[in-house]
Amino acid sequence: MPKDYKSPNPIRWCPGCGDYAILTCLQKALAELNVDPHNTAVISGIGCSSRLPYYMNTYGFHSIHGRASAIATGVKVANPNLSVWVATGDGDSLAIGGNHFIHTIRRNVDINILLFNNKIYGLTKGQYSPTSERGFVSKSSPYGTVEDPFRPAELTFGARGTFFGRALDVDMKNQVDTLVEAAKHKGTSVVEILQNCVIFNDGIHNKISDRNWKADNTILLKHGEKMVFGKDNEKGIVLDGWNLKAVTIGEDGYTIDDVLVHDAETQDNTLHMKLALMDTSVGMPVALGVIRSVTAPTYERDYEDQIAEVQKKSPKKSFREFLLNSSNVWEVK
Repeated sequence: MPKDYKSPNPIRWCPGCGDYAILTCLQKALAELNVDPHNTAVISGIGCSSRLPYYMNTYGFHSIHGRASAIATGVKVANPNLSVWVATGDGDSLAIGGNHFIHTIRRNVDINILLFNNKIYGLTKGQYSPTSERGFVSKSSPYGTVEDPFRPAELTFGARGTFFGRALDVDMKNQVDTLVEAAKHKGTSVVEILQNCVIFNDGIHNKISDRNWKADNTILLKHGEKMVFGKDNEKGIVLDGWNLKAVTIGEDGYTIDDVLVHDAETQDNTLHMKLALMDTSVGMPVALGVIRSVTAPTYERDYEDQIAEVQKKSPKKSFREFLLNSSNVWEVK
């Protein structure tokens, strides 16, 4: 039951914060997966998102700024049987933690990274973050930023990521489903959760989260199914040369047969990248759900296998024998 994963600690986020929904969805996902709380660890860095371990009835580690992925790697390598989750924000993981983020993905450690993306630094009171759009006005950019933002999908695919999903904080059903699929995936799972900060960046995701136009501005991708969207599934995604194009089915000669079928499991990430970077600013819906999920060796299992192989070739020694037979032994007279 979800309540089995709830901590008795009082929750201290701002009223209306999207983090509440993410916390609830994680608890629901773990209940659906039937993972024992004592076999679960939630690791975080620093930021509003990083309070999450306090509210989970699991093992947890509130670490230091940007280092959650590195510490989670150590946890998973030390005990590969644990279900390990990282709660991190766009500032925590993509700024000071950027190096740890990409190398965790490159190694394909079997952990699940929940990337809360509200495009702002919330805990430090409203500075622009690595995902803030060019021209964004904030306390640290009063005249607008002159930088282009990171796009988490690009970083994930550039680091040879094997799993990337996306969800809205208010779309709890898809969020739970995506978290469940992330947990089932063997390797580093990155789930970008578009989350609202009601204090410093309220409404940043309204163009896709508002129910009045959400159906037309988002597309929920499902492996093996047609890429259709719209209130009546009257729209679809087709190939237009090398690019993707949103069309209305039945108009301009386009039929349902022209609409692409989503293949999250193909090794080539070219189409996954195009899907992940779709945006309403260019007349395309924002892709939600599991965008990429491919199989590859995981770091902690290969590490264990390597140790076992070396131990087969070398007789196990006591610690005393190890010390006395090493090259760093000397005698004091």
